[in-house]
Amino acid sequence: MELILNTYGAYLKIKDGLFHIKTDEKNIQITPDKIDRILITNGIFFSSDAILLAVENNIDIIFLDKYGNPQARVWHARPGSTITIKRKQLEISNKKEGIKLAKEWVAIKIKNQSDFLKELAGNRDKDKKEILLSKANILDDILIKFNENIEGKIEDIRGTIMGYEGSCGKNYFEAISKIMPSQYIFSGRSNRPAKDSFNAFLNYGYGVLYSLVEKYIMIAGMDPYIGFIHADNYNKRSLLFDLIEPYRIIVDKTVVFLFTGKKVKKECCREISEGYYLEKPGKELLISSLNDNLDKIIHYKGKNRKIRDTIQLEFHSIAQKLLKGNF
Repeated sequence: MELILNTYGAYLKIKDGLFHIKTDEKNIQITPDKIDRILITNGIFFSSDAILLAVENNIDIIFLDKYGNPQARVWHARPGSTITIKRKQLEISNKKEGIKLAKEWVAIKIKNQSDFLKELAGNRDKDKKEILLSKANILDDILIKFNENIEGKIEDIRGTIMGYEGSCGKNYFEAISKIMPSQYIFSGRSNRPAKDSFNAFLNYGYGVLYSLVEKYIMIAGMDPYIGFIHADNYNKRSLLFDLIEPYRIIVDKTVVFLFTGKKVKKECCREISEGYYLEKPGKELLISSLNDNLDKIIHYKGKNRKIRDTIQLEFHSIAQKLLKGNF
């Protein structure tokens, strides 16, 4: 279980060999063997004895900022599960196991894009429906080729993988542009700066998703800097860029439906010298809608869970595969 301490002024100490959590309202005692990790936010007090008991029992202590983003971590000086997971990341980064994982993540992204275009085609007029379905079919064909043709060492096929991704992205966003309200039609993806309001929303949404994905990567004990598809350049969070791919669709759907639902107003964005900037009303609209979507309940492995929780569970599953070598 995760022990989450987020009540301002809460105190964590040791009593009779147990973790003792004290707040103004309650006192709780928990045995170390029931805890996998301790998440601590701002304003929490704890004793050095509590830290020592945690590391002796191979319990990660993760410090989060006020937004819930991981800032620091404490673990045992002897290699534990977290160190083992990171070592496994390095070991398989250029082996068939790593390539298999990398292919799965990209394949999910492409399938998500195709499925979304088909979903959007459902209630469109004939011309737009034909465009959406035609582009979806192109993505389906690319996905078949992708699954058949990607073989070899990751450094040899990295460019090919990104080429397939780029081709899919071009067709995908060309289709989406066709269903935008006339004043928000755009000409492809643009990052920094965004060249239009749609991309300004999309870029900000991806930024929020990056933070959430990085948090779950670290909580699962993986290293966001050891990736498979993206090169392990200095200070580049390669695994984060890898693992966000299957989940970009959450932001895509949020932003597309905000625009097609005519919820985006003129005051949401501001045109600047080099592009477009998301103003406070736009940020509030996007974050509220994105959180609503992340909190939607779906059926996941036999249980009803929030979408955001399924992301965390998927990352724990990947970490367990790394530990057990079960790919």
